[in-house]
Amino acid sequence: MAAPFELNDNNVVVIIGTGAGGGVLANELAQQGVSVVALEAGGRYLPQDYVNDEWESFGQLAWTDPRTTSGDWRVAKDFAGLPAWIVKAVGGSTTHWAGASLRFQAHEWKSATHYGEVEGANLLDWPIDAAEMAPWYEKAEEKLRVTRTGGREGLPGCNNYLVFEKGAKALGYEEVSTGRMAINSEPNDDRLACRQTGFCFQGCKWGAKWSSAYTDIPRGEATGNLEVRDRAQAARILHGDDGKVTGVEYFDQDGNLQMQQARVVCVAGNSYESPRLLLNSASSMFPDGLANSSGQVGRNYMRHMTASVYGIFDKPVKMWRGTTMAGIIQDEARHDPSRGFVGGYEMETLALGLPFMAAFLNPGAWGREFTTALDSYENMAGMWIVGEDMPQETNRITLSDSVKDQFGLPVVDVHFSDHPNDIAMRNHAYQQGSAIYDAVGATRTLPTPPYPSTHNLGTNRMSENPGDGVVNQWGRAHDILNLYVSDGSQFTSGAAENPTLTIVALAMRQADHIVGELASKNL
Repeated sequence: MAAPFELNDNNVVVIIGTGAGGGVLANELAQQGVSVVALEAGGRYLPQDYVNDEWESFGQLAWTDPRTTSGDWRVAKDFAGLPAWIVKAVGGSTTHWAGASLRFQAHEWKSATHYGEVEGANLLDWPIDAAEMAPWYEKAEEKLRVTRTGGREGLPGCNNYLVFEKGAKALGYEEVSTGRMAINSEPNDDRLACRQTGFCFQGCKWGAKWSSAYTDIPRGEATGNLEVRDRAQAARILHGDDGKVTGVEYFDQDGNLQMQQARVVCVAGNSYESPRLLLNSASSMFPDGLANSSGQVGRNYMRHMTASVYGIFDKPVKMWRGTTMAGIIQDEARHDPSRGFVGGYEMETLALGLPFMAAFLNPGAWGREFTTALDSYENMAGMWIVGEDMPQETNRITLSDSVKDQFGLPVVDVHFSDHPNDIAMRNHAYQQGSAIYDAVGATRTLPTPPYPSTHNLGTNRMSENPGDGVVNQWGRAHDILNLYVSDGSQFTSGAAENPTLTIVALAMRQADHIVGELASKNL
């Protein structure tokens, strides 16, 4: 294990955040001999620490610091202080994620080209494409040991999946399976096989689901080249007179302000915390925040078009048994404007436990319709719908002018309103999801509004033209040579697919680029 790096060591790469982007990047760099200091705002929890109880686990892992919320989305009314359900811990939201690992489709890298002009949407083509990403996807799938790729078997189908599959096939859907999941169907990569316990969102106690917390992070530390400082809240990125970043100020676990010097800084704090840090790092040279000459930092916030549908049957389903996300229908993920919207959506089984079901089914509705649904919990099957939402300049992260965190730093205000395309897609998905359950004899279907966001994307988007975004095709800031963005905030568009696999693939690709730039003395 490496001795801790000195605060004045200006040869280290400082990475802020240790999730799918930061955790993977830290390990990939450490494996290639690069000295890395990773700052993580949360604590360190490993499988033996995870709790198979929804609310207790939420208290242990979730980022519950205050935020403010505005816009017409339902979340602003029901969960105004907690618009996102993301993890504040080593491993970030790879502790909480369900494991779905799907590649973007070719057209989704070039949404502006394929969708054309969509009024009110700020569509832009990514400066990379499917062909360039294919080898990196393959490496990411191998790292995560994704099922149904590389000769690995799929997971078995639980009851929730069997109901879902039967309904899907009755409707003529063909692309239905237990999915490409970063959950072991058999022991692999020093991780056990899935035990089908059903608490995937609470951290996998078996380690069957990939998380950077117990794979990439300890492996990076074992090289001696990675030091992780947990409970270290990044406050500000500093820069010199030449405009290059020189280090990161952060509050340590005792609340003391420290400054770690750096050769390169990589920001990987999710689509809320990454733009917040850049905006909080404003200076006389960068009055609008770091990397923000375009005015695009914080803009084009995407959270995926989400919704849920639950079906109630006359016999028990016990949907909570088995993996939380046990199967996927991909037929509707195509781009087919004849449905009344651009882009597409996935339907994925989802089982919430009774405590979360009570909180999220229909917040604030304690009438007969709601309570009788809870009475039928044992006979319920459930699915989550996730689709491509439209980037809008007005959907954005800004600094709150009234609320500060425990360190006196302004928190973010999250402003989001649905685009008409999002609403049309959600209504189509409600109809199809309900039809799936009706086809297998549901006595009642329950379309459910979106929950707090888990797929937070955009806000520091990738662009070919510096005026259109924040970073280039490598995630390097257009404005600052040695500043990178390494998480989902660099997404130019959201696609229909769960984002983690793409975040990991981009992080592996970025690590390769940074190693090359360091070797060429460009950084």
